[in-house]
Amino acid sequence: MAAVADCFALSFRAIAEASDFDWVSLDCHVEGVLDKADDHLRFTEMRIGALLRVPEGTDEARAARLLDKAEKACLVTRSLIAPTRLDAKIEVEV
Repeated sequence: MAAVADCFALSFRAIAEASDFDWVSLDCHVEGVLDKADDHLRFTEMRIGALLRVPEGTDEARAARLLDKAEKACLVTRSLIAPTRLDAKIEVEV
């Protein structure tokens, strides 16, 4: 789960920098759903929880698009059989 969280955060950082997007902080945690599939115990889903803090005046829709893009760009999650689900929240700092 740590590898997924790190990869997601690093992917977001790179995408935000390339997009000239200002942000304050990103908190990320990942939960893996472990279940029996094909007679083997394996992860059947990864749930990425992300809280992105942005400065006042930030385009929140753009922030959400960049978070989605980071989830799709993450090499670790793209390499896993289990699907990932992103639950992102954006908080504007005043």
